[in-house]
Amino acid sequence: MSKAKNIHEVEIKIEKDEWKKYLDKAFNKVKNEVKVDGFRKGKVTREIFNKKVGVQALFEDAINYAIDDEYKKIMDNDKYEPIVRPTVDIVDINENDATIKFTITTKPEIKLGDYKNLGIKKEKVSVSKKEVEDEIENLRRDYAEIIVKDGKAENKDTVVIDFDGYLNGEPFDGGKSENYPLELGSNTFIPGFEDQIVGMKKGEEKDIIVTFPEDYPAENLKGKEVIFKVKVNEVKTKQLPELEKEFFEDLGYDEINTADEFKEHIKDNIKNEKTNKVENKYVDDLLDKLVETSSIESVPDEFVNNEIERMYYNASENIKMQGINMETYLKFINKTEEEVKESFKDDALKRVKVRILLEEIVEIEKLKVEEKELEERLQKLSELYEMTKEEVINAFGGKEVVKYDALMNKALKILQDQEKKETTDKK
Repeated sequence: MSKAKNIHEVEIKIEKDEWKKYLDKAFNKVKNEVKVDGFRKGKVTREIFNKKVGVQALFEDAINYAIDDEYKKIMDNDKYEPIVRPTVDIVDINENDATIKFTITTKPEIKLGDYKNLGIKKEKVSVSKKEVEDEIENLRRDYAEIIVKDGKAENKDTVVIDFDGYLNGEPFDGGKSENYPLELGSNTFIPGFEDQIVGMKKGEEKDIIVTFPEDYPAENLKGKEVIFKVKVNEVKTKQLPELEKEFFEDLGYDEINTADEFKEHIKDNIKNEKTNKVENKYVDDLLDKLVETSSIESVPDEFVNNEIERMYYNASENIKMQGINMETYLKFINKTEEEVKESFKDDALKRVKVRILLEEIVEIEKLKVEEKELEERLQKLSELYEMTKEEVINAFGGKEVVKYDALMNKALKILQDQEKKETTDKK
């Protein structure tokens, strides 16, 4: 299998005189620590050290000194611009010389697609009258007052019941309860049970005949017809709040005074939520298309692995916020840490590709973030997260990371602006 063009192998031989210099340096480091019979610490000669301890004991330190020096030379060489720290293999090492091989990963060859014309359409956002009415109805139900009802039980009412279940005339386990609250229409009981309670009143008793589903967990009840002797102790209903000032204040909308204002506010909320979803989907679709229409010769494994570790850390933090540690969570989902990380691999690769392509757009478009822009972004972030600028910088991992994030947003904006361009062109 041929190597990618951005993978370079550089083999370096440390010749005799230079290798001796590194061995001497290694000896000067260890001579004050090594103990040799007949010599005080730090006074052993090199010749005696070689005989008693062995020159091989100096190889590890000597080769590390050599690697550090050669790495600096590679970094200073304009021929290579490593994007990750080179890996090092020791090819050969002996008393007279040593050979090391650096594997250097430079920027991969990137072919961007037509990133200013990706052909992705943004969905239109609209809010129907029914959506507004449904949302208002849900809010009213959430803030409804439960009151006792004298009349017949209706769908959505809550009945407090006693029930006794019988199979072939005999009581069965789990078939009895007292003062059980049941919301009619919730479909939490066996099919047909709740329907037969509709119309019953407080104090009324009734035999309800139902058949357990074939997939019911209890083997002795699967597909069996049973009788429940039911007594209604109480019927409760929800009294929905009126669309008036008191209800609006309960919701935290002190500035709203009329039903029409409230409906308009709910409509705006729904529209904003939909708009955010549409914008997020639009960005995701743009980035998917950018990756699809572009090519990257070789994505460094280190980049992907680092992204996997970042994703795993974020997942751990999110789980921790729910009061669960990662070890408990892994046991609950019956997976190992390695299996979870493996499941992140495809998404991590996509994220890295997106980052590389956006960086390429930054370079092509010669995008920059001026100090004034950086300060403005820090101000916005501090207001958004209710943190000081210093806290924002620390949370991001440094000012350079905030600057990098701002650059990525500028590149992303170029992708997003094609929607405006298409609208302008049509005009």
